[in-house]
Amino acid sequence: MGLATDGGLLVSESIPSLSEDTLLGWKKMTYQQVALEVMSLFIDDISRQELKVMIDDAYSRFTHPDITPLVRVGDMWVLELFHGPTLAFKDIALQLLGNFFAYILKERGERIKIIGATSGDTGSAAIHGVRGRPNISIFILHPHKRVSHVQELQMTTVTDENVVNIAVEGTFDDCQAIVKTIFNDLEFRKSHNLAAVNSINWARVLAQVVYYVYAFLKLMDHTEKVYFSVPTGNFGDIFAGFIARNMIGSRIGRLVLATNENDILTRFIQEGRYVRSRSVKSTTSPSMDIQVASNFERYLYYLFDKDSQKVREKMEAFDRGVDIEVTPEQLRKTREEFESVSVDRGLTSETIKSTYIKYGYLLDPHTAVGFAAAQKLYERLTGGEIICLATAHPAKFPETVQDAISALPPVPVSIKKLEGMPQKLVVSQADVNEIKLIVSREIGKGERSIA
Repeated sequence: MGLATDGGLLVSESIPSLSEDTLLGWKKMTYQQVALEVMSLFIDDISRQELKVMIDDAYSRFTHPDITPLVRVGDMWVLELFHGPTLAFKDIALQLLGNFFAYILKERGERIKIIGATSGDTGSAAIHGVRGRPNISIFILHPHKRVSHVQELQMTTVTDENVVNIAVEGTFDDCQAIVKTIFNDLEFRKSHNLAAVNSINWARVLAQVVYYVYAFLKLMDHTEKVYFSVPTGNFGDIFAGFIARNMIGSRIGRLVLATNENDILTRFIQEGRYVRSRSVKSTTSPSMDIQVASNFERYLYYLFDKDSQKVREKMEAFDRGVDIEVTPEQLRKTREEFESVSVDRGLTSETIKSTYIKYGYLLDPHTAVGFAAAQKLYERLTGGEIICLATAHPAKFPETVQDAISALPPVPVSIKKLEGMPQKLVVSQADVNEIKLIVSREIGKGERSIA
């Protein structure tokens, strides 16, 4: 569903607590088994056996037996989240979400149109999660020529009839604003039975909670506290960490919110004010080139003591250009839950280079932002182990990696085969009515192929 009918985002009615005995009982489970246990705590409309079948199927297409392996890199750990079909962390949720959609649609005898915006990885992961599925059409908006070449190919080379790629002449924020406007048009949304795959979809966040719990279980016998450093743009991934932290408790320490030069979230953690910059800055970590983090209002719900009306007032005022400010007490609470660092282009490149030279480990630019932030805060994250989330394979950003280490990253076969494949997309102005026309017309009509 994504947005609720009143325009807000959905959250779980409650967050379950995990006892020490429960965690000990899960410690030796596979990723799939942990996923079943965690998600069963939140899902009451799919049987446990059917949920198990969907989970096992979703992760059968991953190339590592651990699904999200932990790798030691120097004094820290890297949680590799890129072993799925599109080599990005979005696969972990979206392979499963495709199964959820297919199950629900079959049960109801319905058809849906999925519409989403992407700054790079969500789009390809969503497309690969639902390509060729009956009863589903998918429309993905991405900023034209503002995603990496590999990210673009992973979307536009999917030529299944139920897939439409829309290249928007604008920024990711333009794409995201268009999608939000369309979802808030309740008549259009209902007539086309629209569904969301962005992290505004609660099921996506829930699927991401699993790998925080799984990683914690791997280290719980070795340390009293685990810290996670998360490269963050839209606040979805780190919000999943926030949920996991609330489930497990104080043995998960403050979450490190790592941003690039688009630092609206870092400024909030440091100053207590959520203030737009004048423009989105183009960086070497493009999936984080986001001005407004759509999941942030979910965190505000908890920060404002679950006062939905207050969240609504703050978000409506923000849409009118009014900054969101919190009280000193609320800022103190936020700082107990998060640390934050902004990492610029130069430090991103230097981190890729130094990590490769020192440890022989190659980071993609987004992961490098999180790794650099953790290094900056290392002395403050005391008494525990630090896990940096690796959100994409370095081969997805070859130019940035080459600039850092003077060599191209190894290219997986799945990327090599994209070059020269037929592509399909529609180029559109950043205009909501133009996008509505594309979504309205018969699927497969009006797209143009490119060489």
